[in-house]
Amino acid sequence: MRWMPDSTGRFGWRPYYDQEELDYECERLVTSFLKRKYGETRFPISTDDLSVMIEQETSYLDLYADLSVEGEDVEGLTEFYPNKKPSVKIARELSLDLLRYSRLRTTLAHEYGHVQFHTFLWELGPGKKSTPLWNLGKGKKSTPGILSKIHIQRRTYEQFRKRLASRYALQDSFPFPSNSAAPTFLTGYQPNAALKCKRSRIVDAPFSDWMEWQASYVSGAILMPLSPLRRVIRPDIGEGDSLNWLSSDSASAGELIAKVSTAFDVSPETARVRLEKLGFLQNTQSAHSVTRLSSTAPIT
Repeated sequence: MRWMPDSTGRFGWRPYYDQEELDYECERLVTSFLKRKYGETRFPISTDDLSVMIEQETSYLDLYADLSVEGEDVEGLTEFYPNKKPSVKIARELSLDLLRYSRLRTTLAHEYGHVQFHTFLWELGPGKKSTPLWNLGKGKKSTPGILSKIHIQRRTYEQFRKRLASRYALQDSFPFPSNSAAPTFLTGYQPNAALKCKRSRIVDAPFSDWMEWQASYVSGAILMPLSPLRRVIRPDIGEGDSLNWLSSDSASAGELIAKVSTAFDVSPETARVRLEKLGFLQNTQSAHSVTRLSSTAPIT
């Protein structure tokens, strides 16, 4: 993870996660949960287990919320607070209508993405700007508020980064020159805030909205973790130097989408988006992205 200026205006700076980071951490989270509960990993993950994963990280989960007042097509809502765990509300139509079963699953996984990867931002309340960011964690005393709390976030994600370091050599990036003043980290910060997730952005949000894009990527990575997904598609795609990509509109791609949809209990659209984001389905050849992802060692 590294920090970048936030073009959406929600914050002054925002976290950037590589896809490899999200895939690795999502697989770790879901497989750890399943092993604790069942002693083994089994897919597809059940809808009840998705709910429990959210409940463990939130103060409240409402699966039958009336979200009609939140705006058109809002099907999920995550509310953040500075002094307690977030709460999640799911549109009641998704729980009551069996025809929306797949959408319920993707929405639960999407909101889990917000909870797991964005909650810490509301623990970084606004404060005075005195100690530069690059001095934090170096034994220097800092003032209360946002800057003094960044090192807390750094510790929170320290183990996450260590697990990635051996494979990706990632580290935090604070792009501030040593002679400049510390920037305002959370411009437009609100003590309480709600993320309203519309149907059109649950599975495949645009890059321009980084919070929704990250949550939509996590949705696919939780429901279809990379290592189990590779095992399912290996007969169709291959592996290593013999890896093949498929054209998204080909008959073979349609068969692969149906296979993944059944294996992980997701809609064909959700399966297609996941395979395209990983590069296994493409409109044009991109061997680099496919080979990079396929060569990643399974997570244990």
